[in-house]
Amino acid sequence: MTYTDTLISREPGMAAAMKRQFLTVILLLFSSSAFSQTMNAEQIIEQSQRAFYYAAEDMQAKITMQLIDADGGTRKRVMTMLRRDTTDGGEQKYFIYFHEPGDVRRMTFMVWKDPVKEDQRWIFIPAVDLVRRIAADDKRSSFVGSDFTYEDISGRDVADDSHTLLREETLADRKAYVVESIPKEMVEYSKRISWIDKQTLLPLKETYYDAQDELYRIFTADKIKEVDGWPTVTQRTMKNLKSGHRTEVVFDTIAYDVGLADKDFSERRMRRPPRAWIE
Repeated sequence: MTYTDTLISREPGMAAAMKRQFLTVILLLFSSSAFSQTMNAEQIIEQSQRAFYYAAEDMQAKITMQLIDADGGTRKRVMTMLRRDTTDGGEQKYFIYFHEPGDVRRMTFMVWKDPVKEDQRWIFIPAVDLVRRIAADDKRSSFVGSDFTYEDISGRDVADDSHTLLREETLADRKAYVVESIPKEMVEYSKRISWIDKQTLLPLKETYYDAQDELYRIFTADKIKEVDGWPTVTQRTMKNLKSGHRTEVVFDTIAYDVGLADKDFSERRMRRPPRAWIE
């Protein structure tokens, strides 16, 4: 069975089936040399965002995050992530519940993602029984002490950067587009270079450069698997070259199209999470 056959064979519902067919058409177009020649960098990044953040209609995942310092010391975070698409390629909602360790247990994080307006982000801190809104200026801050930022978790708007297709090359036996993205407004990095898998459109690697044009942060997709027919990065790493710190993330379990509803993504739910989805 081919990759395309696998995508088409799954039929949990009409909306999900149409979404898979749309992705199949995109993949076929990307495999066409004539289409590749006319694709611009922004379109490549946009389709990569769809593949990375918008698989299926919703998702439930149990995740283990290892925070590893320069001396090899390790701290572990275990969490459940829920994600629901309101519109394909557009509005989304994320909900993350922390199971362990004890100092973050019951902490929750929620994002309402909007491709036009500023995303809305909240975090619930159970120790002080406080739901705090995360300001737009904080979206590039560290996510619970890791090397990922809040924005890394739910994605960065394509329009926030200027994109240039630098070349095509092979990375780890995968043919990839290499795209440079430069922020239109000042953030903590001056440019990002992305290697986008030409077959799955998933990001294989990203390198971040500081204001002095020095490489300081590297993202790698360490393992890619098909889950329910969807190509998925199930293991990923973010390294900070200046601090020597890195964060390794493993998706222990993943399920797509589980039937999440809008009511599962409310500020009230941050204090009283939907138990059916996080146990």
